[in-house]
Parts: sequence; structure tokens; C-alpha cells
Amino acid sequence: MANSKFEYVRNFEQPDSLMPNTWIVVRIDGRGFTNFYSRMCAKYEFEKPNDKRALDLMNAAAKAVVTDLPQIAISYGVSDEYSFVFHKTCNLFERRASKLVSTVVSTFTANYVYLWSTYFTDTPLSFPLPTFDGRAVCYPTVQNLRDYMSWRQADCHINNLYNTAFWKLIQLGGLDNKEAEKTLAGTLAADKNEILFSRFKINYNNEPEMFKKGSIIFRDYELVEPGSHNEAAAADALAEPAVQSKSQAEKDKKRRAKAKVVVEHLDIIRDEFWDKRPWILSGKPGRPANPSKEIQT
Repeated sequence: MANSKFEYVRNFEQPDSLMPNTWIVVRIDGRGFTNFYSRMCAKYEFEKPNDKRALDLMNAAAKAVVTDLPQIAISYGVSDEYSFVFHKTCNLFERRASKLVSTVVSTFTANYVYLWSTYFTDTPLSFPLPTFDGRAVCYPTVQNLRDYMSWRQADCHINNLYNTAFWKLIQLGGLDNKEAEKTLAGTLAADKNEILFSRFKINYNNEPEMFKKGSIIFRDYELVEPGSHNEAAAADALAEPAVQSKSQAEKDKKRRAKAKVVVEHLDIIRDEFWDKRPWILSGKPGRPANPSKEIQT
């Protein structure tokens, strides 16, 4: 770029690089989705408490983001939110928060709007259009990161159990919103399960896993036998990022590009998920997945 007398304005730009050697989570949320859905439920005939088409659309848009950005180690989504985890060694955009957040949000939103007609075949998208906002948060240790992911999945379960009971009281029990809220006020998880079963013969355990656990997206490699996760996590949390040669980095990049990006609905609170997929925390691509040898979770 040629120098000019106007170039001084660049001095007003402030550095916003995120802390090095930390896990970066870019979390996006539907902007005003509560109002968006309330206005559009009738128009698009959304099912309550969960509309599978809407969740599948969220997952497809998120999968496009993960596919486009190989630096993302894993992502987790529920309802109108998605969390994208960049490995602590990531140096994309020199770890600038504004660039990471804007790239994730814009890529997700573009794919969400583009793919709408794939999942809502009979109801074209029209104004007001859905939009998303985002933020970046750094987590210094593996335990911090896992606690964050566990928090989001636990929140998914709590909210879904409440919403399932709430809407069944309305749809099948004939209550209005206030009556349903009053019925559930102060109830524990066991109480809500009992209401669902005793009144409507619904076993919450049989509800779709996507509704109960949310969705996890990651690059799939060959599963391994569970080892000692706690020891591995502690070592990883204390280790400095390894310096790779250019040739090794290029090989890893190619292996990631060949790996299949999958959407699963699994328990990420327990160690088993992480133990069988050590590449997520290590950042090192695993062996290509062989469906005939995969260990079931």
C-alpha cells in the first residue's frame, strides 16, 4: 500500500490479540432469537419444545464452519447457540479476537441463511432475517475448557427437561402457560420426569439424544482404547505448545483436511468421550477412521 498523509489513522486501531497458550472459545448466539422464534413459530410451523429442522440447520451451518476452519478442535451446540473451540496452539489471524469472532459469525450466518431452504423446504426465509452475535473467551487449562463444555451440556439437559415437561402440560394436559409454569415451579428433575411419565406416559430417557445432549462436531479419526485421561489432561495443561517443523505442520494440515467432520450427540461430561478421542485435546491428527474397527460409545 502506498504511503499517504491519511495513513496516520491506522494508529487508532487497537491490538486485540488473545492470550497465548490458551484455549479460545468463540461462542455465537442467535441475536434476538427469542423474539424471532415467537414471531415465526406460526409462520414456519416450528415444533415445540424442539424443532428438529431448526436444530439440523444449526448443525449444518456449524459443520460448515468447522470444515472451513481446520484450527477448530471441537464445537458444541444447543438451541440457538454454538461454541467453537480453537486449540491453544492456534495462531490463526495472530489470535486477534475481532478477526476470529467476525470470521466465525459471518461464516456461520452465511451458511445458516444459505441452507435454510434445505431444511425448511416449504417455507422460504423472509424478513426479519436471523442474525448472530459472538464473543471470544480464553480458558487456560484443559480442565477449564472441559468444565465449560460440561456446563453447556448440563444446561442443555436442564432446559430441555423443563421445556419438555412445560410443553407437554400445555399440548397434552390442556394447561395454559401460567398454569404450566405454576405446576413446574420448585420441581426437581425427578419431579419433572414423574410428571411426564405419570400424566403422559413419556419416558424422558427415550427422547432423542440431540434434544437431551445437544450436538458435538469434530474431525473423526480411529477411536482408541480409553487410557488415563486425568494424567494426560494434567500434562497437556502444563505443557508449552510444541514447535512443529514446516513439513510436519503441512502433513498435519493435509490429514485434517482428509478427516471426516461428524456431528454426534454424545456425553461430553464424562471422561470416556475425551479418552477415546485424544486428538481433540492434543491437536495431533489421529489415524484415519475405520468404521469396521470403531469402538462404540
